[in-house]
Amino acid sequence: MTSPLQQTIELLKAHFGERLSVADAVRDHHGHDMSRQPTRLPDAVVFAESEDDVQRVVASCFEHGVPVTPFAAGSSMEGHTIPLRGGISLDVSRMNRIVAVNSEDFDAVVEAGVTRKQLNTHLRDMGLFFPVDPGADASLGGMASTRASGTTAVRYGTMRENVLALRVVTPTGAVIATGRRVKKSSTGYDLTKLFVGAEGTLGVITEVTVRLQPIPETIASAICTFETMRGAVEAVVATMQSGIPVARIEFLDEVAVDAANAHSNLGLKRAPTLFLEFHGSPRWVEEQSQSVAAIAADFGGSDFAWSTLPEDRERLWKARHETIYANQSLRPGCKTYTTDVCVPISRLAEAVLAARADVDQSFLTAKIIGHVGDGNFHVGYLIKPEIVEELAEAERLAERLYARAMEMGGTFSGEHGIGITKLPYLRREHGDAVDVMNAIKAALDPAGIMNPGKLGQVG
Repeated sequence: MTSPLQQTIELLKAHFGERLSVADAVRDHHGHDMSRQPTRLPDAVVFAESEDDVQRVVASCFEHGVPVTPFAAGSSMEGHTIPLRGGISLDVSRMNRIVAVNSEDFDAVVEAGVTRKQLNTHLRDMGLFFPVDPGADASLGGMASTRASGTTAVRYGTMRENVLALRVVTPTGAVIATGRRVKKSSTGYDLTKLFVGAEGTLGVITEVTVRLQPIPETIASAICTFETMRGAVEAVVATMQSGIPVARIEFLDEVAVDAANAHSNLGLKRAPTLFLEFHGSPRWVEEQSQSVAAIAADFGGSDFAWSTLPEDRERLWKARHETIYANQSLRPGCKTYTTDVCVPISRLAEAVLAARADVDQSFLTAKIIGHVGDGNFHVGYLIKPEIVEELAEAERLAERLYARAMEMGGTFSGEHGIGITKLPYLRREHGDAVDVMNAIKAALDPAGIMNPGKLGQVG
């Protein structure tokens, strides 16, 4: 007798033809992401090209009880798109049409597979840009699903603040629209915010309406080195408390600077370092830069250098975004066990220094970087996962990092999300509220087919 899974694959194959693949290479590509999680293969991959395609796949999977896991760029860091229970990997990367740009209203409507770089290239001649920058050229649907943020969140906010509306195919195959193209509304439950950050467990996002920003008249990047980590982090806190609207303010410790020098040939002094960016009029950018330079000097900052040359800025941020690859170059053959936490800005220096002390007392090498303007920082432990002792030590250090962040009133993920890796910590942070999350999941996905084994199914 044909199994429900095989029935579903045969039905979908009849409709999608070559857009359904069971080839090992295609399944392998959809069985992992940028996380350290092992590959888990879907039984088949379907490449959707329209909302109707998504609806057909989800409806068929609902009818036969087959798992379906959304997939786009595959750049998530915690195993969000790994199909834990097989089934169908639903690839929406071909849904890459920019539906509309409403320049006077500063918003755009895009299909879920549109990437942030694709959108910004399209917007450039209009004098507009989409501000959320997680580093990777992620899809807008995936960024909404994981509530992504990045280097510019300190000024422009995360996906939570920058998504106005969505179209979503629910786990039963229905299509709903959430939100409107307005800055505020007081009508009904805020379903847009419910799906932003749901990590594909409540439905498949097919269309995203996002806020846009005017391209600043002047953009300046800057670098400043410090005598100590404490000085660098406390300079960030003082900058934020002074109300200076920096567009980016990123921290790199000595290990991260070493890696960036080796990987990107930056030639930086080996010292705790801040990368910054300022947006505004020429005069305003200069004033911001001078103000931050003065604050930095009070905390041991020196060699403050800023530039308005696009090539300097692009080189700086390319190096920052490639730190995960740069870090691995310090120890050939290793992987980066990377994780992130977020704490109240008043506890940032304490949290970062404690994380550094943990690493210094360990036999592992690790870098610390961070979007420190909003209290979010990352630790990347260099390990060879096949060496049991190294993996266990990274997990021990990460556990200390999470526990300390939550004790400080913070969260065990400010940016990466939950996925598979961080699921065991959810109840420790949210307590009985997890039961409400599970109830929402059960109500919207009664068959439990949507990205199963993740959010909404926590014990």
